[in-house]
Amino acid sequence: MNKILTPFSRRGLSLKNHLVMAPMTRSRAINNLPNALMASYYAQRTGAGLIITEGTAPTPEALGYPRIPGIFSEDQIEGWQTITSAVHAAGTKIFVQLMHTGRIGHQDNLPDGATLVGASAIKATGQIFTDTAGLQDYSQPQALTTSGVAGVIHSHVVAAQNALKAGFDGIELHGANGYLLEQFLNPVINNRTDEYGGSIRGRSRLIVEMAKAIADTIGPEKVGIRFSPYSTLGDLPSYADDDVHETYAYLAQELDKLAIAYIHIAVNVPIPQKTLDAIRSSFHGTIILCNGLTPQTAEIALHNGFADLVAFGRSFLANPDLAERIARQAELNQPDYTTLYTPGAQGYTDYPLLTESTID
Repeated sequence: MNKILTPFSRRGLSLKNHLVMAPMTRSRAINNLPNALMASYYAQRTGAGLIITEGTAPTPEALGYPRIPGIFSEDQIEGWQTITSAVHAAGTKIFVQLMHTGRIGHQDNLPDGATLVGASAIKATGQIFTDTAGLQDYSQPQALTTSGVAGVIHSHVVAAQNALKAGFDGIELHGANGYLLEQFLNPVINNRTDEYGGSIRGRSRLIVEMAKAIADTIGPEKVGIRFSPYSTLGDLPSYADDDVHETYAYLAQELDKLAIAYIHIAVNVPIPQKTLDAIRSSFHGTIILCNGLTPQTAEIALHNGFADLVAFGRSFLANPDLAERIARQAELNQPDYTTLYTPGAQGYTDYPLLTESTID
């Protein structure tokens, strides 16, 4: 049997296999509420040992995209309970990804009274879809005050508590893809002069303090984080490679001190081996590797010493029964990119499963 399909256990994270469903924004949460269609979607994909949900807003101003779910209201908690119950019934663990989009958003996608915020008052270049007016330029963010940063940390702690009420096994902080946490790490976007700017330690402070506050509240074994080193997604300017390397080496050391469950590495662009080695040597918890993997390369990765678990996004999107397809070495469906973010079941819960005729 492939290692990918064998049981896994480390630092309190026990899974039925080494296969992870990666977080993917799908924009089916009408009125930002988890719903029955979403429950069907996640229940279809419980061949994974661990499911990490789509990015979920911990607070109203984090709702940068249309139709993404939140976990800050009682109705949202109740909606998620249906989903976590369905996933647990199949013996799969599920973490909710807490995603604060920061400056990557538009005012029309936020509820009344919420304001787009960022590490600094630097507007992102590019456009984002709104249900009110189609594609629009990103809105101008307000720079978080020092007390505002404390408020962001508190809102994530409350969201983590809500996650446990909703039945989740843990939370993943979204520190990747150009969203708020990664905006703080970037020295071009983060021009702050308080303790959350300047040096690598200062720019990393939000992540370290947030992870510690959540770990202290719900337990470190219930906390993970996603990083995308060297990525420029979300209009993030590139900066010196040595600075990037030192940033993630430092974060790995600090997060290891907290004994959190995992670090999830999204390889959006090639990552130098020395950076992977620095993360691996400093962090003794689980490392999840994601992006660009096939069942074959994922199996190799599990034997190469860096990755403990392997995550699939698009392959799980188009193949609800991915675990069975891996076991049978079956052909994979290809995603329909025109329906990634459209409302409704099409391109969401209607991908074909294996049949006897396709196995033969």
